[in-house]
Amino acid sequence: MKRVPAIVPVTDLRQGAAAALKRLKTSREPIVITQRGRAATVMLSVDAYEQREYERELLKRLARGEKEIARGKGHTLGEVLAEADAFLATTLA
Repeated sequence: MKRVPAIVPVTDLRQGAAAALKRLKTSREPIVITQRGRAATVMLSVDAYEQREYERELLKRLARGEKEIARGKGHTLGEVLAEADAFLATTLA
């Protein structure tokens, strides 16, 4: 079950920015910033943002591969593993 993210009004963020940053760093959970009672933006820790970007890129590559397979275009296992190794080397370095 998904957890409900923390919700912080922008006025509270102005007064307690340091506390919000500390919360982001320790929990790695997003904080929804509201303005006039409506969601305006989402704050993430850098670590959480980088992890989500890594996962998004991986999903894009998998989807591209699925489309290539459907078109009858493919790669050898060696080519796929070499590309995966190169990708992991650049993102985890």
